[in-house]
Amino acid sequence: MLTRRTFLGAMSAGPMLGARVGRVGAQDQDGAAARKRMAVVTTEWRYHSHAWHMAERFLHGYPIAGRWHRPPLDVVSVYVDQFPENDLSRQRSEEFGFPIFPTIAETLRAGGDELAVDAVLIIGEHGNYPRNAYGQTQYPRYEFFKAVTDVFRQEGRSVPVFNDKHLSWRWDWAQEMVGLSRELDFPFLAGSSLPVTWRMPSIDLPYGAEVEEMLCVAMGGVDSYDFHALETIQCMAERRRGGETGVAAVQGLRGQAVWNAMRTGDWASGGWDPRLFEACLSRSHTLAQPDTFSHRYPTPEQIQAWVQDPVAYRIEYRDGTRATMLLMNGLVGDFTFAARLKGASEPLSTLFHLPPNPNVVYSAALMSQAEETFLTGKSPYPIERTLLTTGLVESCVRSLGDGGERSETPHLAVCYQVSPASTFAQS
Repeated sequence: MLTRRTFLGAMSAGPMLGARVGRVGAQDQDGAAARKRMAVVTTEWRYHSHAWHMAERFLHGYPIAGRWHRPPLDVVSVYVDQFPENDLSRQRSEEFGFPIFPTIAETLRAGGDELAVDAVLIIGEHGNYPRNAYGQTQYPRYEFFKAVTDVFRQEGRSVPVFNDKHLSWRWDWAQEMVGLSRELDFPFLAGSSLPVTWRMPSIDLPYGAEVEEMLCVAMGGVDSYDFHALETIQCMAERRRGGETGVAAVQGLRGQAVWNAMRTGDWASGGWDPRLFEACLSRSHTLAQPDTFSHRYPTPEQIQAWVQDPVAYRIEYRDGTRATMLLMNGLVGDFTFAARLKGASEPLSTLFHLPPNPNVVYSAALMSQAEETFLTGKSPYPIERTLLTTGLVESCVRSLGDGGERSETPHLAVCYQVSPASTFAQS
């Protein structure tokens, strides 16, 4: 595989290093304000990578509300950590005229002597990185972020930052990242597409509702799609009466322990409300069927036959609210949510719809939120949501690795409030 060092050593960067480099806040010759300038810091840039999903929205534009939107931001500098054989960053560099720099500091300064961008897009997903003893991929999101904030500190000035997915594989690093964003006083948005994608039906949890129990049935693996499923829960949970209070304890279950929990039939006995499970499956567009394709609701025996590696996270919030995340590959290929509200006769439920390839417009929906942050200097939703879900991933993965023991989580006493306005795509 071609490494970053090999590529950058061979690339004739001289003429390109001066391309499109100027002072932030400059004006056009007619006096109009210049377009915003953006730096991209990514692990790798290939087809279906998150850089392809996200950074390219600022190169080509993206569809939103029935029109093709072209953001008023220019990608002027890029840092790429790894270059696989199917790398696209060099092709995009040639096509759009931005340089690829060997360090993050040079990227933020665009080859000059001072901070030369108005926004930073950090994408620490995909690539060849080690895993720890609990199976967490040690993506360098924290290291990328620290390199960015080091420049901010040296320059005495900061710009808005978006961080893809959870903040770090380590809780203390995630806390430090949020703390640095406050210390250096810059807008900081993070997370994934699930909270902002379309829903079917197009509903939100009623603001201020009393929630008793929640469930998400999802696809994917541990330390990856579990974060998406936890965000699916959290973007609903945070709207409950009293706002977010944090999480008191978690438990991670896998394999036969999940089937044992499912058979109990309720939370108090170690499982979850079967009515919520039924509501989730009834919203799924990908619910598995037997060979007869008879549109049947699957039996417990069929579910266990189809799902080879079930995973469950049981979450106890500090205010008594309960939630369960289920990864059930083989049963579903999407993300559904259901909640039991106090006094309601039927569960509230919806599908978090992820439009298909090749346009995958759920990533466009997410980048519209990043763009809003870059242009307005205000985050559409609190960074505390991502901080809490970051901690949930780490705590639940560790519970799995420690044999499924219930683990108290006093460090996850993350409290915050969201506004009543919904932030998911609706047009």
